[in-house]
Amino acid sequence: MADFDADYSELKGKFIDCHPECGMCCLCQPEILPNEMEFFETNHPYALVKAKHPDNHVALALKKGRGSCIFLNNRRCSIYKNRPAFCRQYPFYIHVGEKVSVELDLSCRGVWDGKDIDAETEAKKLVENARPDINPILKESKETYREFYNNCTLAGVIGEPTEIRSSVAVSLSKFTDLTQLSRILDLSESYEPFSLSEVKQDSLTDYAYLDEAARTAAMDSMATEDPLSMPVYCDKEWNWNIFMADGDNLEWAVLDDDGEIHHKAFASASNISLRPLEDGGRDVLAQYVSLLNRRESFLGSVFNNMDAFGYEDHMSNAYYGTVAVSVLDLLWRASMLDHFMGTGTGAEGIKEAIIFYDMDRLDAPSIGSFV
Repeated sequence: MADFDADYSELKGKFIDCHPECGMCCLCQPEILPNEMEFFETNHPYALVKAKHPDNHVALALKKGRGSCIFLNNRRCSIYKNRPAFCRQYPFYIHVGEKVSVELDLSCRGVWDGKDIDAETEAKKLVENARPDINPILKESKETYREFYNNCTLAGVIGEPTEIRSSVAVSLSKFTDLTQLSRILDLSESYEPFSLSEVKQDSLTDYAYLDEAARTAAMDSMATEDPLSMPVYCDKEWNWNIFMADGDNLEWAVLDDDGEIHHKAFASASNISLRPLEDGGRDVLAQYVSLLNRRESFLGSVFNNMDAFGYEDHMSNAYYGTVAVSVLDLLWRASMLDHFMGTGTGAEGIKEAIIFYDMDRLDAPSIGSFV
């Protein structure tokens, strides 16, 4: 059996807690693995449903087909000792790409202020338990990456991922300044590869264009007819806020513990513009961009986009453009939260926007897969 060393660098020095009021992970419909099936078929057959996303599988039912897991009562799991592997693993994501890496879902509030559970130690236990499943997936994934790089070479769009990521790491300020972000977007759409060193502050930035680009990115990521795919934001009071986009219309609602949706407010998306970053907001944003830049799942997401668009864009342009669009999506969500809830765009406001955004970022299609 092939072996591997997992990358735990995202977890070093971090601690996590599970807040009993949260229940955020219980909004994610867990798949039932073959070795878990007998327990649920014997003891809770009514709780099993067939799910289609991302592929056909058996999962636990949700309240009213859209709320929390049916085993969640008063924000407590009634089958905690027998909960599925998915539930045991959250908020860790084991990504299998060219290598195995473990990432943390920053939509879990316990990741931000945890003190009890050492994240790296816990992740190593999870990886060891999943090792027999990871090995064959890693073999297939490495072959997929080899095929991807070969396609890039044939199309003349190959780049060196390490160099591309290094250039972002030393240019974080360019991705937190709207004038330079706008320029990166423009250059990323050209056929010729460009260098981030070319990007300078521009007093002639078209902010209307930037607003529209940010709004489009965010609304596209929030537009869905599937209630299970609606973006959820768990606020400081542990409310499950959901946001539904339809054209220019935006609805804010709260999902309760019984799966009922309670309307809070409407807004016209075109009336929400990017708010300027307040004190501390730029630093928190730069830290998040740095994290995305190190994630293997983010690199795999860029590669997935390149494949989906027929290898038209050079790898560096695709990567810089994806970082820029991700930042714009996040900043517009921060502006939207500020519009509805007055969260601001300082350090705390950007933190809240990351809590809203990161689960969706991790769910983006990627070459490679989560185990």
